[in-house]
Amino acid sequence: MTRSHRLSIATTCLALIVSACAEAPIPLAPLSAIQTVALSSGVGTFANFTPIAGSAACGVLTPPATLDGFDTYQPFILPEGYRSSVVTTERDPGLFGLGKGVDNFDMLTLNETGPQAGRFLYRTHEVGNNGSLSVTDLETKETRIVANANHYEALDGIAWTPWGTVLFAEERIVASLKDPQVPDAVGGLVYEYDPATGTTRPLPAVGARSHEGLRFDAQGNLYGISESTPGNAGQSGAIYKFVPDTKGDLTSGQLYALKVLDGTTKTGLAIWVALDRDAVKINSDAEALRVEATGWARPEDIEIATSTGNNRGGANVLYVATTTDDLILRIELKGDEAFVSNFVHEGVNVTGLGSPDNLALDLQGNLFIAEDGGPGDIWVARAVGGGELVASEVVRFASLTDCAAEPTGIYFDTNGKTLFVNVQHAGGALRADLTLAITRQ
Repeated sequence: MTRSHRLSIATTCLALIVSACAEAPIPLAPLSAIQTVALSSGVGTFANFTPIAGSAACGVLTPPATLDGFDTYQPFILPEGYRSSVVTTERDPGLFGLGKGVDNFDMLTLNETGPQAGRFLYRTHEVGNNGSLSVTDLETKETRIVANANHYEALDGIAWTPWGTVLFAEERIVASLKDPQVPDAVGGLVYEYDPATGTTRPLPAVGARSHEGLRFDAQGNLYGISESTPGNAGQSGAIYKFVPDTKGDLTSGQLYALKVLDGTTKTGLAIWVALDRDAVKINSDAEALRVEATGWARPEDIEIATSTGNNRGGANVLYVATTTDDLILRIELKGDEAFVSNFVHEGVNVTGLGSPDNLALDLQGNLFIAEDGGPGDIWVARAVGGGELVASEVVRFASLTDCAAEPTGIYFDTNGKTLFVNVQHAGGALRADLTLAITRQ
């Protein structure tokens, strides 16, 4: 039977789609069939290293008691040849004492395109209310707040858009504080900040839910998740795609949720199911549940090689960290279809990975994975040709010695020579959250 390249995503056609897939299944390569490579096979600035042996012991290094101490503070155990330096701290004059939500450094992005690309490092602050978006000028070292509102709560996900603005989002299943422009929204919202004008606006068409990872594909479609867990009241744990009506304008468009046809394994062929445009502005979790989209336990960050200025080339593949499942999904994007495999899975092809949270791809396609919690480790699933459905090599790159904190927001600069990472809810006398730059010496 010959199937159209673009399957209908209407739920009324699901039986026909399943039948077609049964005739022409896409095989999932078993782990045993994946090529095994030596630890030294990784390439690039951040892949060719000797993995560290294990997690840091709590208290092996005490955070500084004075601000001067951060000049030489190295909170991560790193492979030989790598070092970290502090970009800014929560006690920076541009943040400290302003009475705004500057605690809990969370996720990061650079201005990836434009005439000064790579100069400005933006971060979200994951506080309960009065949240902020801040930026550090990497040339002048000045840090300042560029967006703040009392109703911003649990700011988390962030991304640079192909048209030169910043998206940031709230991680709230049910928002405690309502945006007066979108008072009916149940969950968190995505916002767009324009550095050229200094203005910020909500984007309810992208969906109201608990947001974290945000990434674009090469066509300008925006991907995201619901950081929730199926089985809990009103929670979907779904993965979403937003297709704008006009490229570069996220104020209107069609939101889809991913549905894997094999609901038992949640791997293999999947389709994008259209959601009601008005309903998603109120609660896109409820819409995903209505169409029986596939859900995972707390999807959080996502990464894709073709996103904006960090275009790594290669396959159009989306990676999704599902924290409670101790799992990284690999989702090959094929228009209206997708193909899902369990790329990294604790107890299957890695041992010791706990609560994977944030993701970052280097220029060679190696996937870096930061754990949620302390002592938080950073792992690497090393790329082998870019086509592995299941990672054959997953090794530990770094471990945080501050066990009161966790690493968040791992993010590579556009030349792949610096890995930025935040140290969130830091311990020590100052309890100063940090943004660090990890480089090879």
